[in-house]
Amino acid sequence: MKALLDVGLLSGPFVIAVYAAAAISVLLLLFVRPGPRWRLSHWMLVALLAAILGAAVGLGLTWLLNDTLDLFGAELTPVVRVWIALGFAGFGIAIASFWRATWKRVVASILAIVLFAGATAMTINIDFGQYPTVRSALGLSAYAGEVLPAVATADPATQPTIATWTAPAGMPTQGSVGMVTIPATKSGFHARQAVVYLPPAALTANPPKLPVLIMLSGQPGSPDAPLQAAKLRQSLDAYAAAHQGLAPIVVSPDQLSAPDVNPMCVDSPIGNSATYLTVDVPAWITANLPVLPGPHYWGIGGYSQGGTCSIQLGAAHPELFGAILDASGEEFPKIGDAQTTIDKGFGGDAAKYAAAYPAAIMAAHAPYSDMFAVFGVGSADSAYMPGIKTLYADAQAAGMTATYLESPGSAHDATTWTYVFQQGLGLIADHWGLNR
Repeated sequence: MKALLDVGLLSGPFVIAVYAAAAISVLLLLFVRPGPRWRLSHWMLVALLAAILGAAVGLGLTWLLNDTLDLFGAELTPVVRVWIALGFAGFGIAIASFWRATWKRVVASILAIVLFAGATAMTINIDFGQYPTVRSALGLSAYAGEVLPAVATADPATQPTIATWTAPAGMPTQGSVGMVTIPATKSGFHARQAVVYLPPAALTANPPKLPVLIMLSGQPGSPDAPLQAAKLRQSLDAYAAAHQGLAPIVVSPDQLSAPDVNPMCVDSPIGNSATYLTVDVPAWITANLPVLPGPHYWGIGGYSQGGTCSIQLGAAHPELFGAILDASGEEFPKIGDAQTTIDKGFGGDAAKYAAAYPAAIMAAHAPYSDMFAVFGVGSADSAYMPGIKTLYADAQAAGMTATYLESPGSAHDATTWTYVFQQGLGLIADHWGLNR
């Protein structure tokens, strides 16, 4: 069962098999007549017309649902659009073959439609990188059952600092990840288990106190997504390997409560997400992990919806955080159109919603005396890039030390988030003095 759950959905044998099966199905649909009453030449002409009509329907629905109604909140790349067109072209051929077909052909065509839908969905997933495995697609954590190792209690008289740290012999070569329950004592927020990363230095017999980075997924998403889908774990291990095992401790809590819920990182009838992230989570971190005191050595980051949260909460709480990492975040929080957002998230209070805009938050707390912020976006992400650039400019105007990153050639996808997290992690960790 574990092997099945860990089947890769981004590359590997299963992906190749699905594409091969889809290609064979197309060829069989095209070159095998649906029934004896068809001449092959006539069927080929009908199939061609059906494919063109199907592709047009697919592109039309994409334009309506994504580009016009913005139901998915994402910029679709040309690759995704082409595959949507191809998938619907396949649907068109399969549906056309129902006409004057044998019952066996009808059954085969239905199976082909399912296969084309799977291949199209798989390609979209590969482009976005949202679900690396079957496990993640089912909403199961990659770290389910993994317990965070106990951190040794250092002797204050001999405990090294970051400045005096020297990696001891036998130090692990990689960090360790485990799942933990962070109680919602103050907020009452219904959070799923959090994921915690401890770098190699924290796994030694006499560990130093380290900076901490709170990282948030997008929506839909889960607490393990920053470490898995955005490959933050690999970036952390790579940084630690180059710097004597030093890297931030990373805590990835649940700011959503469920994949299909977006509390917008505010306190509302949807859930007290803001209090959970700024009161309950910091209290648990301070009580359970060997972290340096904030705000200078504390950061908050995330991608997409989590990126929006990071600039909202980081900017609003300079007493907690001294670093922000915003990858492809929105310019302001939203759940649908503005009126829906105001009604559901802010009790109908438009002024309260306006005050939750990151730009308004930064203006209210300016000037910042010690805030290091990194903003990143894909160079092909025309939907989110203007907002990120605006926030970057607002952050500079508010006195933050800000950096802007662009992931070359990528859009609103895991390629972008991996790039921004890797580059941004290095910048923030260096800012904290971990580059020894």
